[in-house]
Amino acid sequence: MRNDLRERRAAAGLSQERLADLVGVSRQTIISIERDRFDPSLDLAFRIAATFDVRIEEVFFPSPAA
Repeated sequence: MRNDLRERRAAAGLSQERLADLVGVSRQTIISIERDRFDPSLDLAFRIAATFDVRIEEVFFPSPAA
């Protein structure tokens, strides 16, 4: 799954640490999601989307087929 979390976070003026605090995870989790190394749980994806007041589909989208 791809995402535009890094761009959204930067546009909102949030540090990785602050976003992690807002959604209840570690900074390392945010780093891993931004680098496409970790797909968040559905619950976490909802919390992230809610932080930016958008739908999940606006932050996370499927990876292209191989």
